[in-house]
Amino acid sequence: MTFSKAKLDAVVASISSVLIGKEPEVRIALACLLAKGHLLIEDLPGLGKTTLANAIARVLGLEFNRIQFTSDLLPADIVGVSVYEKNEGAFRFVPGPVFCQLLLADEINRTTPKTQSALLEAMAEGQVTVDGQTRTLPEPFFVVATQNPIQHSGTFPLPESQLDRFLMRVSLGYPDLASEKIILTGGDPRLRLGELKPLLSIEELLALQAEVDQVSVAEPVVDYLQRLIQFTRTSEVFEYGLSPRAALAILQSAKAISLLDGRTFVIPEDIQAVFPAVADHRLQGAGRGHDSGSRVLIDKVLDSVDVI
Repeated sequence: MTFSKAKLDAVVASISSVLIGKEPEVRIALACLLAKGHLLIEDLPGLGKTTLANAIARVLGLEFNRIQFTSDLLPADIVGVSVYEKNEGAFRFVPGPVFCQLLLADEINRTTPKTQSALLEAMAEGQVTVDGQTRTLPEPFFVVATQNPIQHSGTFPLPESQLDRFLMRVSLGYPDLASEKIILTGGDPRLRLGELKPLLSIEELLALQAEVDQVSVAEPVVDYLQRLIQFTRTSEVFEYGLSPRAALAILQSAKAISLLDGRTFVIPEDIQAVFPAVADHRLQGAGRGHDSGSRVLIDKVLDSVDVI
C-alpha cells in the first residue's frame, strides 16, 4: 500500500473537525470520491451538506464551484455557452461552473429535469458537449449534489437515469446530543473552514483512486455480494432488484472503504458498510406502504443474507 493509513485518518479527522459527530458519513463521502463516483446528499436544510462539500474541497486541495439550482436555471448556466466576439469574428466558449474538480450542485431537485440532465454527460463521461464540440473536465471530477426531501414544495424528483449517476446517496441527519453541545458551546464549526489546509496533492489523490482498483476481493466475498444482489431480485419486498451495474458499484465502494481502513483486501464488513449508501436510491419498495430507499428495507437485506 502506497499511502499510510495515518495520512488518510488525518484527512478524515480534518473534515470531521467542521462536521462534528459525522465521521461515518465523512468516510462514506471520501470512499465515494476514491471510487470515482458522485455523491447525493438528501436532508433537511441546516444539517451540514454544504459544509461537507466545502471541507472535502479544502482538505484535498480541489478547485471548487457551487451552483444554486433554481427553477429558472438553464443547461447553459451549468456547462457554459459560446459567445460571439465581434472583433475576432468568431465564437468563444465561456466555460460554465461545471469545469472544476468538485462541483456542489446545491438543491439539485429545485430545477427542471431538462436542466438536471445537463449534468448527465459530465457525471458519466467526465466531459461536456457544447455546440457539437466535446470538452474534457478536470481530473478528478466529483459532484456533490444536495436535495431537499421530495415532499417539500417546489421540488422535482430526479429521473432514474440521473439517480443512477450517483454512486451513493446519504443523509447526514441531526447530530447526537454530545456533538450538538460541542457545536453550541464551541462556536460555529463552519467558521473554521478557512483554517483547513490541503493534506493531499492532486497527484496523490489520483494515485489513491488508481490504488482502489488494485484492492483484492476474495471469491467468498464476491459470493456474499451476489447473495445480497440475488435477494433483492427475488424478494417480494422490492419492485425490482439491483442491477449488475449496482453490484459493481457496491464492490468498487467496498474497495475504497477498505483502502481508507488501511487494507488491500475487501472483507464482508466493507460490503455491509457501503451497501446502504449504494443501494438506497436504487431499490424501490413494493406496494404503497414502502418508500423507495427505506433504510428498513436495506437492513432487511443485510439481516436476511448470511455472510457465509
